[in-house]
Amino acid sequence: MIELYVDGASAGNPGKSGIGIFVKGEGHLIKISESIDPTNNHTAEFLALLRGLEEVKKLTTGIVSARSDSQLVVMAVEKRFVKNELFKEILAKIIEIIDLFDFFFIKWIPDSENRAADALAKEAIRK
Repeated sequence: MIELYVDGASAGNPGKSGIGIFVKGEGHLIKISESIDPTNNHTAEFLALLRGLEEVKKLTTGIVSARSDSQLVVMAVEKRFVKNELFKEILAKIIEIIDLFDFFFIKWIPDSENRAADALAKEAIRK
């Protein structure tokens, strides 16, 4: 099983933004810290999950357990629906990748359990 931790960060609304991705399991340990175009925090959170899933699909088609501290992202993925037009296209891409896995789980976790991805996202803002 691959565990995927993701976080997005934005310094402003919109503002300088970054994503953090932490992948572990099946012999992998991957840390990604990337700057993204200035955006708001919610968009950064969706983009972090999308980017993380793009990395994970290179590693497995088996079991993936994703974790995010964004309730909006977790609920949107669980329902496979989001009202906000800004997020619909990103969510569609996320679902397309999710459907490639044998099993996919997503869980909301508090910030305190997402420190690795959070640090990577904040590091990306400082780049």
